[in-house]
Amino acid sequence: MITEEPLLFEISCPGQTAVAMPDTDVPPVRPEQVIPKTLLADAPPPLPEIGPLDLVRHYTALAHRLFSIDQHFYPLGSCTMKYNPRVNEKALAHSGMADLHPYQRDEDVQGLLEMMHRLAEYLAEVGGMAEVSLQPAAGAHGEMTGLLIINAYHRDRGQKRSKVLTPDTAHGTNPASCMMCGNTLVTVKSQPDGRVDLADLRSKVDADTAALMITNPNTCGKFDSQIGDIADLLHKAGAQLYLDGANMNAVMGITRPGDFGVDVMHYNTHKTFSTPHGCGGPGSGPVGVAEHLRPFLPVPVIVRRENGTYGWDHNRPKSIGKVRSFYGQIGVLVRAYAYMRALGAEGLRTASEKAVLAANYVAARIRHRYTMPFPPPYAHEFITVPDFEGTEIREVDFAKRLLDYGIHPPTMSWPIHHCLMIEPTETESKRTLDRFCDVLLTMADEAERSPETLRTAPHEMPVGRLDEVAAARKPVVRWRANGG
Repeated sequence: MITEEPLLFEISCPGQTAVAMPDTDVPPVRPEQVIPKTLLADAPPPLPEIGPLDLVRHYTALAHRLFSIDQHFYPLGSCTMKYNPRVNEKALAHSGMADLHPYQRDEDVQGLLEMMHRLAEYLAEVGGMAEVSLQPAAGAHGEMTGLLIINAYHRDRGQKRSKVLTPDTAHGTNPASCMMCGNTLVTVKSQPDGRVDLADLRSKVDADTAALMITNPNTCGKFDSQIGDIADLLHKAGAQLYLDGANMNAVMGITRPGDFGVDVMHYNTHKTFSTPHGCGGPGSGPVGVAEHLRPFLPVPVIVRRENGTYGWDHNRPKSIGKVRSFYGQIGVLVRAYAYMRALGAEGLRTASEKAVLAANYVAARIRHRYTMPFPPPYAHEFITVPDFEGTEIREVDFAKRLLDYGIHPPTMSWPIHHCLMIEPTETESKRTLDRFCDVLLTMADEAERSPETLRTAPHEMPVGRLDEVAAARKPVVRWRANGG
């Protein structure tokens, strides 16, 4: 049963405290001795006073009201919400990792440098690239870094190419990265089957084309088998092929982007190698390049010296420079390293195969009730449209209703209107997938027999259907005593 949880201010009890601070050994100082009197408040802030058990129970109750990968299924297309192994957290918490300081001397962190050097080599092998930089702090940051490398390459050849092509199925961050790097964006059409329209691409590739940014498998859930022809077309025009590696979860260990002509790519460690999502915080988006682009990688680069020790290489005159303080988000990278070592080459391939199998299994079970705009087979995700004639049910209604069944809604309304993008991932059991399919089929029945059930969902959550327009125009974001 869902119950209302009061705010900390509402359960505050004067004199209670959840923290017992030791006596200070610093001589007492009056505030006005260190802070100008004009900046001092007349009284302490009215913070809540809570006992330790009440505080723990309050936050535990709030946590149980939230969705999390530990409690719920997240078939979130494009963003790959799969299980993050807890053993990787244990590896990261080791004092030899957790207690390091960014300014420690190279000779004191040889183990970490060797680990990061190996990780870069593993990523290069998986992607078929010549070298990888671990600096970028997120997937979009990796995109920007890759475009900076491509622009530097063209400048080094005495060319100024400003145009970057992106398919209309591209990730939303691709256009943003183009603008950040001073490039002009040109959209390339897709065919009805979700693949790039080669005729449209040919008409737009010219001497001003710097690169094509492509996601393969793409966001329609399709692997574009024309990728070799696309690479040849770009290279003959002197342009580069950039791969958004967001969907590597479908192909790692099976095919390598470098082998089908990719010049630059970024990896999303949170999607492919099971590190936590950044959620606006720590993330990682390593960038790999082909041989001819190695001189332009960000500095410094971890290298293995002739005497077997590890250190930094700053001597790359053509480098685009640093793109991140220190050497990227080490905590995330350690997790990715642990994941790759645990699975090994065979395990990575198996993970991809299971991700593809899971997506196609779910699609096959529900396709007789849901519209599938693109034909199978699919990669690790697929798009469906909850289109039930005469019901006026929207995709958001399906999303809200899924919450009642304890399932996080998939990505909605992208890359086509009114769609749900579903990605089961490789870490969910067949039992979970079958329950998900059963729920989707039940919701299809509800859409036809009792559409109001969907239109008014959710019914079992702490908060029901909100007036989204009012919430956007007149948000209430501050608590006031007695509702004032």
